[in-house]
Amino acid sequence: MRLAELQQREEAWSLQKVLLATLAQKWQALDREIWEIRGPARAFTHSRMMVWLAFDRAISAAEQFSLKGPLDDWKQLRARIHEDICENAFDRQKNSFVQYYGGTSLDASLLLMPQTGFLPPDDPRLLGTIAAIEGELLQDGLVRRYSTDFTDDGVDGAEGAFLVCSFWLADAYILCGQREKAVAIFERLLHLRNDLGLLSEEYDSIGERMLGNFPQAFSHIGLINTAHNLLKLDGPARQRAQLRE
Repeated sequence: MRLAELQQREEAWSLQKVLLATLAQKWQALDREIWEIRGPARAFTHSRMMVWLAFDRAISAAEQFSLKGPLDDWKQLRARIHEDICENAFDRQKNSFVQYYGGTSLDASLLLMPQTGFLPPDDPRLLGTIAAIEGELLQDGLVRRYSTDFTDDGVDGAEGAFLVCSFWLADAYILCGQREKAVAIFERLLHLRNDLGLLSEEYDSIGERMLGNFPQAFSHIGLINTAHNLLKLDGPARQRAQLRE
């Protein structure tokens, strides 16, 4: 490795350690999660999972590339966060993880759990979460981010299906061995593209029209990822999940 590359890696690693030190102090802070909802700040499950992921990947990087860091402290905190999420974000009556600690509503961001490696794809709690999302957030073959009946997003009325979330469901199906379901929802999404092959942020299945930002990068990133996941055994979703193995 050239000296310049070595210096860049050391600087990047030093920055990551500073960020992780701050995160270790503030990981229990309340927030408004991935969707920046307008309601009260809460302990959102996806946000806590991303904290767990930060420490998990830092540990993996340190071990793989012989980087120096407080690994024992990180491992203890990683285990603590994992236990905290499993204890406080899982609703045993619904057999599903929920949007935030103490709540009962669902959130499509929970579909990212299999990709992070937080739990094995065949874990009953993950399968239960997917089934719950199918029952509550799946509409006309597409996934809504959350139910506006329970989530204050600051906008009147219901919203359309959020297309990247529908791709996340397809990816979750692939990881859980439900390929036929993944193909079905992927083909449903392909039919929504316009004559230039572009997708919007959301889709109104009742009015059969695109909604939100157009074109939306997240939707197209989801399309590309799911296409690779369907074509390759080691697609991007499985690669991310295997970092945990």
